[in-house]
Amino acid sequence: MDERIVERRPEDKDEEVLAEFGYKQELRRDWGMMHNFGISFSIISVITGITTLFQYGLNTGGPGVMAVGWIVVSMFTMFVALGMAEIVSAIPTAGGPYYWAALLAPVEHSAYASWITGWFNLLGQVAVTTGISFGLAGLISVTAAVKSDYEATAPRTIGIYGAVLFSHGLVNTFGVHVLKYLNNTSILLHSVGVTSLAIAVLAKAPTHQSAKFVFATFFDGTGDPGWSMRASPAYVACCGALMSQYTLTGFDASAHLSEETHKASWAAPIGVISSVGFSSLFGFFVLMSFLFSIQDFDATVGSNYEQPVLQIFIDIFGEDGAVVLMCLVMICVWHCGLFSMTSNSRMMFAFARDGGIPRFFNQVDSIFKSPILTIWLAAFLSFCLALPSLGSSVAFAAATSIATIGLYISYGIPILIGLIYHTSFTMRKGPFSLGVFSRPVAFVAVSWIAFITIIFCLPTTNPVDSQTLNYTVVAVGIIAIGANVMWLVTARKWFVGPQIELQEAARVDIEEPGPNKFKA
Repeated sequence: MDERIVERRPEDKDEEVLAEFGYKQELRRDWGMMHNFGISFSIISVITGITTLFQYGLNTGGPGVMAVGWIVVSMFTMFVALGMAEIVSAIPTAGGPYYWAALLAPVEHSAYASWITGWFNLLGQVAVTTGISFGLAGLISVTAAVKSDYEATAPRTIGIYGAVLFSHGLVNTFGVHVLKYLNNTSILLHSVGVTSLAIAVLAKAPTHQSAKFVFATFFDGTGDPGWSMRASPAYVACCGALMSQYTLTGFDASAHLSEETHKASWAAPIGVISSVGFSSLFGFFVLMSFLFSIQDFDATVGSNYEQPVLQIFIDIFGEDGAVVLMCLVMICVWHCGLFSMTSNSRMMFAFARDGGIPRFFNQVDSIFKSPILTIWLAAFLSFCLALPSLGSSVAFAAATSIATIGLYISYGIPILIGLIYHTSFTMRKGPFSLGVFSRPVAFVAVSWIAFITIIFCLPTTNPVDSQTLNYTVVAVGIIAIGANVMWLVTARKWFVGPQIELQEAARVDIEEPGPNKFKA
């Protein structure tokens, strides 16, 4: 008798793990650990966050707050990343935070935890895509004005923004098989390319600022009088941390791409941690290169282009050189926006699969193996979120605040649940575990998230009027109130979260509506 030994493929085990959570393999699983790291590294994209919010940072605290704030924010963000990595190792699915919340919460609260977390994660995902791509549109506008008489206006910037979103949608729709190759390109651009740029800036700068200037200069450009007078310098410093915190956001992409990653229980948590760690160190180097190379602080803050990084480039390299370097920056930002939409669409696909948004969006194209409907839903919602920029001078900063708060709340809820119900979480842990440090790390992570949720809702421009209102609290409030009201009125009757896993664990009849679906 001819006995044949059939060796199991690595992807077979990944599919078995996914099947344990009640799902079949639908997305193309051809990403490795480096690709998984790369997508979070690309979405964090330190050059994107630093460049697009450099003006905000200089006006809200100045160089000292930017430099010291980066160090502080990086440290606390690593606590969040560690807490998230431990969870994604145990539950590697595309749903990410909303799925984790459902499985970690007690059965009677799992559906509600999943619902709320999912909606905050969806808000954050949409806002991150908005912040990145709208920031790119702004960079294109100001760069176009350097060598021409082009005038950047709000309607023109919105038009460019729409074109950027359309390009991201097209690639995500028809080029899913090339995304991993674009990911490799993005890693190269964000590492070698941006490193070369930062070194060139430092080497070519005619003069360099002192360490005292970089680490101890406080500047309040939040109004007349500024918030340091109306409230306190500490208020301004806390608000100024937005630049750093927004930049170090989006690393849940490693979780959302776990269903397309080999050995996801190990690769995804490593992707989360390494992307934050490398971005923290790399971003500090880039930030230092810009701050030390400022030639005239007042001229940089008050630049006619309203883009201080561009002004730094012009002062050092001249207009032609500045345009070339800005093109490199914009290519990096384009890749960042591309993969933000990739992550965004996967989250929405998973949420639709479990009924969090209409199941109409739970479709994967049979040819391209991509969730086309959620790709264009992400593009549409992101476009809508930027429309207030037509009448608000602080719309971009608000979009970045919404992204930061929305995502970090969705990170914090499952971490908090794991902290409270630690025994049941321990039973689920995957190959990556913090051991005895699990609960202390979770406590610090949740405390930090609670702090920034309050801080980034505060006004940053004085006086506060219809043009300068920080509408972050409005957007976040709409999601918080709307999701809760919808839950009480209707969703609690039919939304059960990740269906098959919960059905087996709690004997839930997913066909039976109403509060009695949890059977004794």
